[in-house]
Amino acid sequence: MKKILLLAVFTVLGFMNVNAQEIKFGAKAGLNFSTVNGSNTDNIDYVTSYHVGLVSEIPISEKFSFQPELMYSRQGYSFNNDVVAMNYLNIPLMGKYYVTKGLSLEAGPQIGFLLSAKNEEMKVTNSFTTFDFGANFGIGYKLENGLNFSARYNLGITRVDTDNRNGVFQVSVGYFFF
Repeated sequence: MKKILLLAVFTVLGFMNVNAQEIKFGAKAGLNFSTVNGSNTDNIDYVTSYHVGLVSEIPISEKFSFQPELMYSRQGYSFNNDVVAMNYLNIPLMGKYYVTKGLSLEAGPQIGFLLSAKNEEMKVTNSFTTFDFGANFGIGYKLENGLNFSARYNLGITRVDTDNRNGVFQVSVGYFFF
């Protein structure tokens, strides 16, 4: 099994025909506007929080790039003025299509691992699933100096509790160091 996986990785890398000098590494941070969607969400409101992490951009062709990320994301929701804060380690795997120079449409899956969850009075991590899978859709703009901006929506696919899924709108600013 390990040999098959290794062969698949080398095959994909061989087809990418990427010059290592073109791979960019950087960091980004921004605001989250998060809630949960599902049944019995009439009294649930958005909460504003943040995300921060590392990014890489790997060019595949002139118009298409692959952007894996490793993000700490504080998400949650408010229910009758009681905020439930959920802390995730998220791994978005974004495909970026450059519509014009600098402007990209982005989409891809996201894997999330719940680190902790609590409301104002106690830890409630056991009330939520520890694995979160979602789909991201967004838009980005990258300047030549490495500064970049993005807006995306994470549509939760797996349930975080018995009835609900995460829904997170993010706005970010980042910088590619090299």
